Amino acid sequence: MAVRDMIVIDEEKCNGCGLCVPACAEGALQIIDGKARLLRDDFCDGLGACLGHCPQGALSIEKREAPEFDEEAAMAHARRLASQQPAPQQPAQESGVHMGCPGARMMELTPASCACWTKGEEGREAVEEIPSALTQWPVELALLSPSAPYLQDADLLLCADCVPIAYANFHQRLLQRRKVAVACPKLDDSTEYITKLATILVKNNLKRLTIAHMEVPCCSGLLAIANRAMEMAGKRVPIHQFMIGIDGTIKKEEQVA
Repeated sequence: MAVRDMIVIDEEKCNGCGLCVPACAEGALQIIDGKARLLRDDFCDGLGACLGHCPQGALSIEKREAPEFDEEAAMAHARRLASQQPAPQQPAQESGVHMGCPGARMMELTPASCACWTKGEEGREAVEEIPSALTQWPVELALLSPSAPYLQDADLLLCADCVPIAYANFHQRLLQRRKVAVACPKLDDSTEYITKLATILVKNNLKRLTIAHMEVPCCSGLLAIANRAMEMAGKRVPIHQFMIGIDGTIKKEEQVA
């Protein structure tokens, strides 16, 4: 036992929304009987990655006596949770346990191997269906689990959320053979992004970080987020950067670190 930082849950404020659950990389939080609960003290690393995800302000950190953080046991627990498929015949309200937003559930996908053609409506040309290169879910950096097995030894694409809209060749040129984390450096809290990315760097041996952002100045903040995360993690990986123009072309491509 030691006195260390631990998560504290104010049950009066907690409404059981579950947004904190996917934010905890160790799977230490679950919704039980309509409230967020800490499953085991030794699953909580005390870093507070979940704090900013609670809209009710029900989470806080305080120092108290608790067992030491058991990273090996916590990661094994997180992997078990990631491999579990929810039973459709047993809804969360019946079981009393809810793992958070279904859109945050981790999945590994198999991309299609070839393009196909569909018949167009009468008088119209057929439309080519381009296969997706996406091989994981979720894609939002805020929802991504640092313990996701597909991040190990990955080339991670840190991508501004406007890039796939502007750049038509996104899947074939940027996403193929990469894992992806989508973020907006202008509208979102960069502090949370830095902490999450630093945790990913610590827990995974990333081969490279590929950054894709728009040409507008605020969007280049993704590079600053990456550099600050590396400083926090005490670990550097090569960075390859793409700048996408509003006209949908690659304005610049360079190795920056």
